[in-house]
Amino acid sequence: MTEVSRLLIENCAIATVDSVGTEHASGHLVIAGDRVESVGAGPAPAGLEGVTRRVDASGHLATPGLVNTHHHFYQWLTRGLAQNANLFDWLTTLYPVWARIDEPMVHAAARASLAMMARGGVTTAMDHHYVFPRGAGDLLGAEIRAARELGVRFTATRGSMDLGASDGGLPPDSAVESTEDALRATERAVLDHHDPSFGSMLHVAVAPCSPFSVTTELMREAAALARRLGVRLHTHGSETVEEERFCHERFGMGPTAYFESTGWLGDDVWMAHCVHMTDDDIAAFARTGTGVAHCPSSNARLAAGIARVPDLLAAGVPVGLGVDGTASNESGELHTELRNALLVSRLGPHRENALDARASLRLATRGGARVLGREAEIGSLEPGKLADVVLWDLTGLGHSTIADPVAALVFGPPAPVTLSLVGGTPIVESGRLTTADERTLAKEARAQSERLAM
Repeated sequence: MTEVSRLLIENCAIATVDSVGTEHASGHLVIAGDRVESVGAGPAPAGLEGVTRRVDASGHLATPGLVNTHHHFYQWLTRGLAQNANLFDWLTTLYPVWARIDEPMVHAAARASLAMMARGGVTTAMDHHYVFPRGAGDLLGAEIRAARELGVRFTATRGSMDLGASDGGLPPDSAVESTEDALRATERAVLDHHDPSFGSMLHVAVAPCSPFSVTTELMREAAALARRLGVRLHTHGSETVEEERFCHERFGMGPTAYFESTGWLGDDVWMAHCVHMTDDDIAAFARTGTGVAHCPSSNARLAAGIARVPDLLAAGVPVGLGVDGTASNESGELHTELRNALLVSRLGPHRENALDARASLRLATRGGARVLGREAEIGSLEPGKLADVVLWDLTGLGHSTIADPVAALVFGPPAPVTLSLVGGTPIVESGRLTTADERTLAKEARAQSERLAM
């Protein structure tokens, strides 16, 4: 029998984010292979066999790896544009640019986006890619390849748009597919790439873009396709007042009622943003188990509004955090969203009682895992779960006088990542990626961004 190698992490504060919020002021983690074997207070048990590495993590906080639930990698190439626009104006400005993307561009953008998140504690990434210009190459494959190269766990969603401007939609006709082509390509993506096994590095979900870029036929057929194949569903929903107006004018009902009419509410569905939700909308999400990807920085960047996250959580709606595309959140980092989610929520009606530091951390870990349908595998530090672990360095100037380590992580400046593990394998060591060179990634992305701008 092959002996299992073990990694010991000791002397750190630990926020397990388990179901009861267990924390240890000074504790240990034992990682055996790709799983968490034990976690607890004090030093690791004596006499463990097969120990190949021992980490003294004094001054650090260990948390589950962060889980990103909404992103658009390709937008890395168009950061800083349409700086003062709302969603619809921003989209109409950028759609013609995005309609020129190709495989090398998407690969470079995905590598840069993944690297930015990974160095900031993300161990499970997600992307919603929905722009497929004719002759552009294998765009979804480029993202999957990039995630494999960076070593990040990945949920790729095969997006689609089939409602062009000539038919009353928002995107230009050059950026949309036919309904049949979109469904055929989506099915092929799932069959070719989705791995449902425990510990999988790659999931694929079905993801028509939004009510203002997709026909009702595609929405209904995509839901049926996903359920026939046994995969999850993702889209944008209730992001802006303009979207709500569009749905009432085109469908005679609000976004949530429209989604329900097309089969798009359920515990296999999660939606990005969900800013403009009525009490009835929240109740429908809670009743059906429909999840939400909360993107506070992007919502602020596009002046979309403040999502009712405290009300969603109180109703039992699954909620995770999302970076969103870096054309509407130029930082591209999820760990900054912990702070922004907390602060923005306190500007709403609940004020100081909206979110606290631990609720924010839960959104970014266990909440995200639940939204992606992976709560049994990731999102908390518990024996038997995958060893997706981050060690945050709280010894520096920025955190030195905040005694509560979770508060230091959430309220303080971005904490450096000393070690980030995906299935027990390091992808970040001492703040640096182990799987790629940042300067090379930046150079590649800059070159492709310049190509796109030509």
